Amino acid sequence: MDLSLAGLLGAMVGSLLGATNAVAIIGYANSWLHERQVAQSEENAALVRRGILAGSIAGCAAIGYWFGTTLAR
Repeated sequence: MDLSLAGLLGAMVGSLLGATNAVAIIGYANSWLHERQVAQSEENAALVRRGILAGSIAGCAAIGYWFGTTLAR
């Protein structure tokens, strides 16, 4: 598997965008969970926050890698 520099740079930018996006989504999700009392315990809310962060960073990094390799061709 060849890793291109453009792909890695795209993945880094995608990770930063994913983390920024996750902060906004986590704030909304946190207020939604507590407003509707879905989060019975703080552990459940923390699990949701970690899942949002991981999914957002991984998804945006993958899209960034794909975009970087596409532009490099």
